[in-house]
Amino acid sequence: MHALEKMFRPKSVAVIGASGDPDKLGGRTLFHIKELGYKGRIYPINVSSKEVQGLPAWPSVADLPEVPDSALIVLPAPLVEQALEACAAKGILHVQVLSSGFAEEGGEGVAMQERLVGIVRRNKMRITGPNALGSISPPDGFFGTFSSLLATARPGPGKVGVATQSGAYGSHIYAVAGFRGVGISRAIATGNEADIDVAACIDYLAEDPGTSVICASLEGCKDGDRLRRALLKAAAARKPVIIMKVGSTAEGAAAAATHTGSLAGEDRIIDTVFRECGAWRASSIEEMIDIAYVCSIAPLPPSPGVGILSVSGGLGVLMADAVIGAGLTVPPMSAEVLRRIVEIQPAAGGRNPIDTTAQLNGRMHIFESISQAMMEGAELGSVVFYLAHLGRNVLRFPPLEKALAGLRENFPDRLVVAVMTHVDEIRLKLESLGIPVFEDPTRAVRAIAGAAHVRSLQLAAEAVPDIARGAPLDLVSTNEAGAKQLLAKAGVPVLPERVCTTAQNAASAAAAMGFPVVMKILSDDIPHKTEIGGVLLNVVDAAAAAAGFEELMRRARAAKPQARLDGVLIAPMVSGGVETIIGVQRDPVFGPMVMFGLGGVSVELFNDVAFATAPLTPARAEALIASVRGARLLDGWRGAPPLAKAALVSTLCMISQIAAAHRDVIESIEINPFLVMADGGYALDALIAIRG
Repeated sequence: MHALEKMFRPKSVAVIGASGDPDKLGGRTLFHIKELGYKGRIYPINVSSKEVQGLPAWPSVADLPEVPDSALIVLPAPLVEQALEACAAKGILHVQVLSSGFAEEGGEGVAMQERLVGIVRRNKMRITGPNALGSISPPDGFFGTFSSLLATARPGPGKVGVATQSGAYGSHIYAVAGFRGVGISRAIATGNEADIDVAACIDYLAEDPGTSVICASLEGCKDGDRLRRALLKAAAARKPVIIMKVGSTAEGAAAAATHTGSLAGEDRIIDTVFRECGAWRASSIEEMIDIAYVCSIAPLPPSPGVGILSVSGGLGVLMADAVIGAGLTVPPMSAEVLRRIVEIQPAAGGRNPIDTTAQLNGRMHIFESISQAMMEGAELGSVVFYLAHLGRNVLRFPPLEKALAGLRENFPDRLVVAVMTHVDEIRLKLESLGIPVFEDPTRAVRAIAGAAHVRSLQLAAEAVPDIARGAPLDLVSTNEAGAKQLLAKAGVPVLPERVCTTAQNAASAAAAMGFPVVMKILSDDIPHKTEIGGVLLNVVDAAAAAAGFEELMRRARAAKPQARLDGVLIAPMVSGGVETIIGVQRDPVFGPMVMFGLGGVSVELFNDVAFATAPLTPARAEALIASVRGARLLDGWRGAPPLAKAALVSTLCMISQIAAAHRDVIESIEINPFLVMADGGYALDALIAIRG
């Protein structure tokens, strides 16, 4: 049994703070458990009443005749600590703290929440909250929540599990899912997450046999490794995870922090982690529920190709545009398939979309024949039908229903979607056949795309290799010379360089190296040299090198009077190739993350960069490079020769391994630029920041 099973499916439950008034939170929570189909034993705890809402009440959990599987605490914040201690003394190990007034309010609330954590750890308990909404399991009739939604609507049983931090957000998802006809298996809102977080709930839902699809929402994440493991576990179980992370802007992140007391991670890092672990990031609740709806009743598309069959040419084109915009394909039908389609319906036109026109004359069965021909004539993972208003005509629909059922039977691994206005009777029949029904064509396509992307992400998901902590870093200085020395020892290619402390040294070193050379100011206190004019290019003789030394020192003293100056770095001048940037940033939640993109000024101008979790394998490094649009320059652009991508892959892997092995020491690494040439590559500049 999973450690959280009793949170969702208790056989007995105590409600601490139960009230006879259903308008109070303690009364409403008890009412929902008592009246909405729960078959387990219910123990209201109320110090002043012997009976609450018709049930025998108990003055304390110590007086209960058994140890309940779970308890819900709905008391004023100052009373929660004592109640939790009482649960521990009784042996109740699963508690949901629905009371608010803790870390989300700051001040003394933070200290009170920390004391709850102490009780939990000492007694090996598990709690949700505080400030949680509770959990529900509609198939079991268990609604352990005070959500006001249940007064007017109740989520039906189904296969979609939901885990959110925000109670209001979770309640809204339950409502929208119910209105959409999407049934819920288990759902929970974790609140302040003093103990159990959304990641732990995803881990549970990944095991739960009653759940086939997982919807989740995060405001922040405190344990990146736990979230990764949970998402990978769901991907391995082939359970789609559709997840939302709010706080994608600086303003939103700040709001999330004040709301939950947890820090919102950097948005692109979150995006990367979700993608690597097989989860699809939704942009709205509507999108989340639509994708969950499709995934809960139909197979995930085995390929990105979409076939479109429509009674309207214009709507077919609309859907084709949406398919391409969503990152899928619209493969054209072959001439032979088009010939077969015209034999079936002479008025039909197009190569995909196929426009049957509205001149069907009652020949609804032709949809099956045309769609079968399409499936056999192109690699289609999905086929979507636009059927106008046929879903409202109960008398005329049976032939079309039979045709769609035949298609599902003949191609059981493909996704079949109907788009039409409809009555519930027809929608429910199609859903029972595994055919999702939409009224809006664009929403249908987005849901198809989400399902297709989930499948591809799941297949690509893999755990990041674990690298043991490395030996202490031999890093004398974090300036460019010191950083390059460390990187060179690890195998990163660098040019021969000299550190010079006098103008005469600079002239001699440049002459020995061979002109032209590059000269750069060297200082731990000046990490970005170009901003102060600290770089001289194409220095062509010894006199210019001596003068350049003096000029660089003058510029550095003028711009940064307090900076410690270590001298001037001299290196050969190289040209050609493509400048890229390689970096590692230690994320406070998810650890070292590798960045790659075009280098030089391009990184700021175009922001064409991508991230991946360290360490990288060669295959993951190649995938990271390919995800950057500008990477096409490496393959040879407009007649240019292809460049040494292997040198770039090797350097990315080495940098990622250094960062992973020294994650407790290194805050960031930056190589900008790493010059990729036809015969190799070189780190032309480097910076390492050590954690303070």
